[in-house]
Amino acid sequence: MSNANGMADKNLSNVVEDLAKSPVNSHQAQQQQQDSNDRRHQAALNHDHTPDRDHPKTT
Repeated sequence: MSNANGMADKNLSNVVEDLAKSPVNSHQAQQQQQDSNDRRHQAALNHDHTPDRDHPKTT
């Protein structure tokens, strides 16, 4: 899968890389899951568009 520029989709390639890793034990599996959760949480923080209560928009 590629984007309009013909380059591979970065999100898709990251998912493929994550799926290609097979953990050798439960600790490694937990660490991989935590890495995924941390990235998801950071992405949510980066895209948080809560209204600014100190400086509300004027209409």
